[in-house]
Amino acid sequence: MVDYKVKLEVFEGPLDLLLYLIKRDEVDIYDISIERITKQYLEYMDAFQVLNIELAGEFIVMAANLLYIKSRTLLPKDQQMAEEDAEEDDPRWELIRQLIEYKKFKEAASRLRGLEALQEQMFPRFPVTPELAPAESLMVDEVGIFDLINAFQKILKRLEKQNKQEDLREIFAENFTVSDKMEYLLKVMAAGVPMRFEECFAEAATRGEIVVTFLAMLELIRMKQLKVRQENALAEIWIVPVNMPAPEPEEAVA
Repeated sequence: MVDYKVKLEVFEGPLDLLLYLIKRDEVDIYDISIERITKQYLEYMDAFQVLNIELAGEFIVMAANLLYIKSRTLLPKDQQMAEEDAEEDDPRWELIRQLIEYKKFKEAASRLRGLEALQEQMFPRFPVTPELAPAESLMVDEVGIFDLINAFQKILKRLEKQNKQEDLREIFAENFTVSDKMEYLLKVMAAGVPMRFEECFAEAATRGEIVVTFLAMLELIRMKQLKVRQENALAEIWIVPVNMPAPEPEEAVA
């Protein structure tokens, strides 16, 4: 599959090139249109008729960061960062750090693929008779990434209806990190009990906190610590811890 590239008036190319230009201050991150990037991404996916989960996850993270940056520009000048702290706290540098991490993962994945190919040549695999897994008591389908995004958008719309008069400054009144929300999700699911998708955002009071919680959820799914399940297309979405213990058999009644 051809690598996904962004095409804008101020930039055209892959994420690696975007990283380079931002670091050289040749591209202003505030000139990037999130709407146009999203439209191009959907057209790209439609053209290939296939969903790349890894690429979709990277796109969601980047779009969320860009949305956060543009939201901060709406704050009054007196609420924005002090001049002496501008370089340290500038959200553009947070995006750069995200891109650096992306580049590291991409390079590491490339090296691993090379090692895997070499191993296949040295130690070829021979076919074995597959073992059939026992049938589960409840069969459910894995949830697609777009189903998850749609459910997430519904939660955001619900918050907007509940609090239409919310001051934009309140969105950034508290700092929520992805790491904090990852720890929170693991804590509330420590007992191994599945949770409804919307219940994972019960403690989130602002749009910003909901976005960070969603990013934390995606990261835990990528790390294979959480799974997303749905019985059918119209059923509720459940978040399931990977290490959820199997249900104990019921004792026979004497």
